Amino acid sequence: MKKYFYILFIFCFSFTLFAQKATEKKANALFEKKSYVKAAEMYEQLKESQVILQNLGDCYYNNSQMIDAVRVYGKLFLSYKDSVAPEYYFKYAHSLLGTADYTKADAIMGEYLKYEISTSKFIANLVTNVPYNYEIQSMSKNTSNGDFGMSFYGDKVSFASLRNSESKSFGWNDKPYLDLFSANVSDKGLLANVEPFPKEINTKTHESSATFSADGRIMYFNRTNDKKVKIGDEKIAVIKIFKAEFVDGKWTNVKELPFCSDIYSTEHPVLSKDGKKLYFSSDMPGTLGSFDIFVVDVNEDGTFGQPQNLGKAVNTIHREQFPFISDDGTVLYFASDGHQGMGGLDIFMSKSYDGTFAKPLNLGETINSNLDDFAYVVDEKKNKGYLSSNRKGGDNLYSFTRTENENRFVVEGEVKDKNTQNPLPGTLVALYDENNILIGQMVVGADADYVFSTEPNKKYRIEAVKDFYIPHSEEFVTNEDGKLRYTIELFMECYDDAEEIITKRQDGKVQIVLENIYFDLNKWDIKEDAARILNVLVDLLNKYPVMEIEIDAHTDSRASDTYNLMLSNKRAASSLEYLVKNGIKRKRLRSRGFGESVPLIKCGKTKVCTEQEHSINRRCEFIILK
Repeated sequence: MKKYFYILFIFCFSFTLFAQKATEKKANALFEKKSYVKAAEMYEQLKESQVILQNLGDCYYNNSQMIDAVRVYGKLFLSYKDSVAPEYYFKYAHSLLGTADYTKADAIMGEYLKYEISTSKFIANLVTNVPYNYEIQSMSKNTSNGDFGMSFYGDKVSFASLRNSESKSFGWNDKPYLDLFSANVSDKGLLANVEPFPKEINTKTHESSATFSADGRIMYFNRTNDKKVKIGDEKIAVIKIFKAEFVDGKWTNVKELPFCSDIYSTEHPVLSKDGKKLYFSSDMPGTLGSFDIFVVDVNEDGTFGQPQNLGKAVNTIHREQFPFISDDGTVLYFASDGHQGMGGLDIFMSKSYDGTFAKPLNLGETINSNLDDFAYVVDEKKNKGYLSSNRKGGDNLYSFTRTENENRFVVEGEVKDKNTQNPLPGTLVALYDENNILIGQMVVGADADYVFSTEPNKKYRIEAVKDFYIPHSEEFVTNEDGKLRYTIELFMECYDDAEEIITKRQDGKVQIVLENIYFDLNKWDIKEDAARILNVLVDLLNKYPVMEIEIDAHTDSRASDTYNLMLSNKRAASSLEYLVKNGIKRKRLRSRGFGESVPLIKCGKTKVCTEQEHSINRRCEFIILK
């Protein structure tokens, strides 16, 4: 009987294992096809592994289901944090932002970026930095239509939508394929007289992101390939830009643009007011990472120039999409999740100076949310426009009215290394008033730029502090026009560049190199020679009042391990007390004894030490902590 039970157990176990592998294989196949909804349903039934958690988290992340994405990525990081790829830090951080968990999101994003960030401070600083404040309103009572990507179309508007219920469902989200629609906007700001574009434009695949010439006779739009092409290990249906002409009351001459391809996507076209430039997003060769913003000349004969990447000021290694250009061509609006934001895609603006776009500005929390906000278009004369967002679940259209930000009195600049001129991300920059009262502070991001609000006719001091650098501050006075932008570059010098006795070791630690301190045998009191050396340290610490150090004491190997550890601790503590006695605050100091455990010359156990080797190992080291 036991034999049959054992055989039955093995059979059941083998069947379960086979079923797990079979289901996982099906789930992986669905995931590779980007059928994320069905793949997620299968992954949820399987025993968790690193790959399953990664793919399941991506299924939810790619459909903006951030609560579930946080749940799954949280398990991934709990069990496999040491082996997950950097991209999952980015996705997990954005998922946490999507649930408004800024504290944990900042911690994960800080690990990804390798410097400290603070989303709450970033948002607070934008209040006085953004040029406009926004009032927004939903344009549809039905929030399940999946409307997005509004554009101006004469006295109408155009947008993409899932409204065609007769269309087959798209595996990515199990919803209908996208079509293009036109509509009027009612006095109440709602969509009215919604009509689909004709079959010459709308096909069985996706169409979206239309843009029109000023006379309405030329249309550029997106269309997704109906067949997938294998690119690397994935099969992808790329997105292309098509051009159509309105002739004799019909859209005709629908043609793919010449710089499109079957191996990369070109999407979200927007035509300049004069019709001479077409801006778009693409992952074509030459991008910095995911999708970048490009511009291409539209020649008078209808041909096109060579697409040009807008460069590192605008583009990042992540997504930059949905461009829109102002009527005069000097202000670019676009969506990005690569620049610091509030979660998902945020809307940014970048001004052009002498033909080059400057560092973008996040448009702030009156228009951006902690989920995806994108496809911003504006009538600058009326200060009214439209955007798309999934802040309430699916994609929806919103209208907005913008008003000038009356609080926009600012000082701005960036923090750089004095010698290399490189930016110093992670620097704490603080603004003080004339009474030395803290007005505001922020930890600068990747470009090391800062911005603070100011008031007219006031005196301020701005200070930058970073570990291993000499703090730097400057004073300035605002004039009676508080709206002027005061640009102050803070140049910081690291300790090892400023002081000959400070050096950076091979292990990355920064050390103050002084003469060796000698103690009598079995003693730890500070003698006259030791005091002379420590006085040099006192002067240095007084010179740099935010510097913090650790005193590390080491012995030779001529005693027991326990005795040497005790002796070194007492010598380190004795040196610390001398510094405190001479006016250095205790909170700036630490002491540690290592005994004989970290010799400079390895001897004593493997070979007999000479007197000189013993003296080299018997030392005090002064390590800068910040």
